[in-house]
Amino acid sequence: MLRDGTTMKIAIISDIHSNLPALQRALEEIDTLGVNEILCLGDVVGYGANPNECISLVQKRCAGILQGNHDAAAVDLSVASFFTTHARVAAEWTHRHLSREGTAFLKELPLTTERNGLFFVHASPLEPSEWNYVLDIGEVRRALEAFPGEVCFIGHSHIPGVFSYRGAEEEVRRGERYIINVGSVGQPRDGDPRLSFGIFDIAEWRYDNYRVEYDVEQARKNILEVGLPRILGDRLRSGL
Repeated sequence: MLRDGTTMKIAIISDIHSNLPALQRALEEIDTLGVNEILCLGDVVGYGANPNECISLVQKRCAGILQGNHDAAAVDLSVASFFTTHARVAAEWTHRHLSREGTAFLKELPLTTERNGLFFVHASPLEPSEWNYVLDIGEVRRALEAFPGEVCFIGHSHIPGVFSYRGAEEEVRRGERYIINVGSVGQPRDGDPRLSFGIFDIAEWRYDNYRVEYDVEQARKNILEVGLPRILGDRLRSGL
């Protein structure tokens, strides 16, 4: 902790998508890294086979949890009307299998939070409830104008990266504004099947992205055993 009681080192996870083996492995790795607290940017559920178990685990381990679009869809299927076919099937399955406690929990999650001068949101700080993607430099620049402070952490696209007004960056510097996508724990989509999360050190003003192998085959097997579409398991192997 800093002298004023501020948390020094924060782990940020996102887009777990009911992938219990990935979440368990991410937390095991985080526990070795001297982190003071963990924040979750949402999409705890959707796509995978273990929504209730993942909800229970993030409740126990995370100091803050936000609502993602798949969390919203799991409790209100009208949100899933804009999803792809397989995502909608997974949302409907999740809706049927959520516990009463899990449903109530997801329904009440906030869309944004601020901590230690940092901003956190699932999709974009620009109209958070619209679930906009931040994928190109135009979207980055608009998002950079939409939050207080210097750094905003996001997930949603499942593609990690650090972005400023100039474009992609290798590091963060004080006095500049950044959008940081921490990637996905449970369903990476950048061609790398390893899970992804981020750690921000406030004292050093440093961000690091971590990629960690986990038991992809067990996660795939879980999906197939509950009758979800095979593609949702197969894509975990390729990270796409």
